[in-house]
Amino acid sequence: MPILKDAMQAVMKKAIALAPDSFIPGGRPDPLINHKHGLIGASISRIDGPLKVSGRAAFAAEFPLEGMTYAALRYSSIPRGRIVQMDTDDAQAAPGVVLVMTYRNAPRLKPMPAFMTQPKAAGGDDLPIMQDDQVHWNGQPVALVLADTQEQADYAQSLIRIGYEEDSDAVTSLEAAKAKGSEPGVFQGEPLKLEINDAEAMLAAAPHRIDARYTTPRHNHNPIELHAATLAWEGDTLRIHDTVQAVAHEAWTIAHVFGIDEKQVHVTSPYVGGGFGSKTLWQHQVLAAAAARLAQRPVRIMLSREGVYRIVGGRTLTEQRVALGAQADGTLDALIHTGTVAMTPHNNMPEPFILPAKSAYASRSFLLDVETVKMNMTANTFMRAPGEAVGTFGLESAIDELAHAMGMDPIDLRIANEPDKDPTSGLPFSQRGIVDAWKAGRERFGWASRALPGARRDGDWLSGMGCATGTYPYYRMPGGAARITLTNAGRAKVSIAAHEMGMGTSTAQTQVIAERLGLTMDDIDFDYADSTLPGVVLAGGSQQTAAIGAAVIAAHHKLVGKLLQFAGNTSPLSGLLADEVGGRDGGLCALQDESRFESYVTLLARARQQELSVEAEAPMPFELQHWSMHSHSALFCEVRVNAIIGEIRVSRFLGSFDCGRIINAKTAASQFRGGIIMGLGLALMEETLFDERTGRVMNPSLADYHVPVHLDVPQIDIIWNDEADPHTPMGARGVGEIGITGVGAAVANAVFNATGKRIRDLPITLDKMIG
Repeated sequence: MPILKDAMQAVMKKAIALAPDSFIPGGRPDPLINHKHGLIGASISRIDGPLKVSGRAAFAAEFPLEGMTYAALRYSSIPRGRIVQMDTDDAQAAPGVVLVMTYRNAPRLKPMPAFMTQPKAAGGDDLPIMQDDQVHWNGQPVALVLADTQEQADYAQSLIRIGYEEDSDAVTSLEAAKAKGSEPGVFQGEPLKLEINDAEAMLAAAPHRIDARYTTPRHNHNPIELHAATLAWEGDTLRIHDTVQAVAHEAWTIAHVFGIDEKQVHVTSPYVGGGFGSKTLWQHQVLAAAAARLAQRPVRIMLSREGVYRIVGGRTLTEQRVALGAQADGTLDALIHTGTVAMTPHNNMPEPFILPAKSAYASRSFLLDVETVKMNMTANTFMRAPGEAVGTFGLESAIDELAHAMGMDPIDLRIANEPDKDPTSGLPFSQRGIVDAWKAGRERFGWASRALPGARRDGDWLSGMGCATGTYPYYRMPGGAARITLTNAGRAKVSIAAHEMGMGTSTAQTQVIAERLGLTMDDIDFDYADSTLPGVVLAGGSQQTAAIGAAVIAAHHKLVGKLLQFAGNTSPLSGLLADEVGGRDGGLCALQDESRFESYVTLLARARQQELSVEAEAPMPFELQHWSMHSHSALFCEVRVNAIIGEIRVSRFLGSFDCGRIINAKTAASQFRGGIIMGLGLALMEETLFDERTGRVMNPSLADYHVPVHLDVPQIDIIWNDEADPHTPMGARGVGEIGITGVGAAVANAVFNATGKRIRDLPITLDKMIG
């Protein structure tokens, strides 16, 4: 997730004096960066796989507690106003009901600090939680029922009768919001506006140009595991089993809300059934904790699928203008990417769709701008590749439009505008292999057989090919710390407050740790997802692998230093420094002479210690101040479109990736494919239907909100460069979000090549094909 600007500014003055890409204290490069044998890069199945398929992995709603109660929420039905009447008598008298909580009897709570407002803030919004009669969006929780069973709680909440006074100033349509005026977008504390030279004038003077409008709709989160928590107060300590991607952040934020010390909140989240940005802190966890305190009983709360739509944020809509001006050779004179997004008054998460345009292509001028308008709706939040997923739809569709207008191959146009340094910041790239990815993908996909738009037909089916660039920045949050405990039995445990959401974190990190220590994977225990463990690590922004890796490097270096102190003059390792040794065969050896070796068992025996435990914090992410750092992809799509009814079938897809060193070939490929599949949903079906009369989401279920199923997805081919980035921990960059970026445009461009019809409004549904 993005790095907090204020936290960075406090330490940035120190960065110039430090090596920007040295994660080994002392300034030496990490030897694992160029390590391409053994465990690094191997295709290894997830170590948590057997637990999950056998049902032994306990998710948040599966922890049994004595005296459990079950929660059900009642949601408001107006977009803005106040409660003027509430009758809870029938609900309180219903069978099994333990508590009915409303603003009248809820404990006094502080608002949640919204995400990114403070280093550990995790709130989805900063509104008071059931503290008054005010309603801020259609779907806001206005009552909570606890009962002995879930069925009893669900029934009882339906008996609550509520009367509202609706505020006539509620803003529930984009047009009404725009009429009230816009504000400049701000993301990570940085304005979402950038101007270099006079792009409008250079556009007007360019011999070749296009100027088009693109739109993307709202999207809602639909992880397989519903948002859930099982919690209980143990005296003044709150114990929470949650499905969350930020255990340390949640503990701090919950403590703030209840006015207690952070150490009095203990959050665990060992398994998360998908998050994609949504599994942070929303009102349901706070309400469940408040109800548990009132009832003095444990509480389990699991949102229904509809409940997720009502109170958990998603991706907001965008209106984008992309204008490109080019010379006859295709080089860009002007790149303009501007537009509007909707937000809420109670959090600050604009969709930063201009981010890809800042680094993807060289241009002689830039105008990038995101304006925001306010609506009364659920607070929008991060959703896989926020900004990039939808921003690449506009940008990469426009590149395709320009290539077609100029009679130029769209891959050649992209390569013609490959920058030699970051075109807007001026920083050198840390490592950039997108041109190689394009060349490898073009050959493998058979791009040379691509025909003119509408030229390929097989009976009633038209076919075509499209392509797009994907890009996602490298992030590494500060605050990563890790503990390594080495035992005299030759085993090691690594402890860090990180997360496993199905992407293979525990497996990939066990590979890295085993390789670094010279142990087998069976000798490693990876302890994670507990707020009492070291580190403030967030699973988001495709940065967790780097954050964990940097922390483990720091802890490992400290561990080796301690072990060398134990070595003494009689050890083969005598006189060596920590930078001069590596792990091998259950011990340490000199990097320049592997015959100088001693096992961990004998090193600990020298010191008469049963185990050695060290803890260290990763250095601040200074590399981001010295390099422009991004993962990239070259995406190829083939579609078949029925010429009579407009049905679209994706028949082939290839992703060619440039993401630095790949740690685990199997889990990385799974991440790439998963992102592409989510991108196919974005392109062809995903759309939150929002009733602008009432501010209510109209399709809050998987029966009405469509996502791809098996028959919608073809075989997806995946290749990658595997060129280590010399300026990141382990040489790796993120792979979790790069898969979705560019997919919408690749599909839309393939549809154009098949039919000659340009669709600029997602999703590409039948009505748009036959209209």
